[in-house]
Amino acid sequence: MAEIIILGAGWLGKPLCYYFKKKKYRVEGTSRAPSAEPFMKVFTLEGQQLVHDLTLAEAYWVCAIPPRASDPESSYLTMLDEALNLAKTMKCKGFLLCSSTGVYAETDGRYDEKGTLAAPTSRRIQVLQEAEQKVLSAGGKILRLAGLVGPQREPGQFVAGKVLRSSAQALVNMVHRDDVIAAIDVVLSNWREARDIYNVCYPAHPTRFEYYQAHCGVKGTDMPEFMSQQTQQRVIDGSAIEALGLRYANTI
Repeated sequence: MAEIIILGAGWLGKPLCYYFKKKKYRVEGTSRAPSAEPFMKVFTLEGQQLVHDLTLAEAYWVCAIPPRASDPESSYLTMLDEALNLAKTMKCKGFLLCSSTGVYAETDGRYDEKGTLAAPTSRRIQVLQEAEQKVLSAGGKILRLAGLVGPQREPGQFVAGKVLRSSAQALVNMVHRDDVIAAIDVVLSNWREARDIYNVCYPAHPTRFEYYQAHCGVKGTDMPEFMSQQTQQRVIDGSAIEALGLRYANTI
């Protein structure tokens, strides 16, 4: 029986736990406080000290903890250091980090996994890029996730009536949570053959206006307003991971 540890059993991590439990994996998910769920374990920093009760040796590890990279008080990088050290001590089979396509430059173009990275001019970019380097240096792999949609993240609701700083004519780069879960599975199932880095992004890229118009129409909510009408052609190419067997099955 395979084992997996999922750091951060939240909006992405908790259904990921249930997915692998259904596949008969031995699963430990983590939160910062004790949980009634028997498979949930504590994993948190108290000051600079790691506190945990993880037990699964020789497991795959998936870090699904949101980096909250713009928060100057975030201890994300310290947490990641501690996680990588612990994973090594527990003879981890492979460490997979859920990162973001936000690491790429904002200029127009098609970005595959070798695309130009953003200049580290913001705290968010610095944290995302440093986190990736830590994992790659430790022999792990990276999934760069596009904007996430799915249960409780319905675009027709979370942008309704808002004023968005983005352009109405910018192309969207989004992916459904269930496709992310499938992407994680396919990388772990093909760990030795898998590349170090994959983008995970649905292949359709409507404009923001078209995208939100469709979702708001379905939900009967007010369209957002956009601060710009400038055409923007930035596209994240998530096709490489399809060579491992992933099929994007959930529309955005």
